[in-house]
Amino acid sequence: MELVFTDATFTQDVLQSPVPVLVDFWAEWCGPCRAMAPVIEALAEELDASKIKIGKMNVDQNQTTPGQYNILSIPTFLLFKNGQVVEQLVGGMTKEAMRAKIHPYI
Repeated sequence: MELVFTDATFTQDVLQSPVPVLVDFWAEWCGPCRAMAPVIEALAEELDASKIKIGKMNVDQNQTTPGQYNILSIPTFLLFKNGQVVEQLVGGMTKEAMRAKIHPYI
């Protein structure tokens, strides 16, 4: 299941997570973000939630966290493991490409 992350929950939900976390930084007005939404939703459904968490953070509603990670363009995907960014992906890609990028970490 795809999760929703906020500035208020980021530390607990992402940085302190016992499993890797993929965060999709997006905005409603962003066409490429909307195009990637089905890919992220499908991966969230397909991948084992006990091995990875997948969720979104709206950059318009949550500005502190994107600023801390220098999110300058969206969509940007950060993969966190043990509270650290281990992979950064920017722009659109296929579900297979996204899965290949995150698979080594789960």
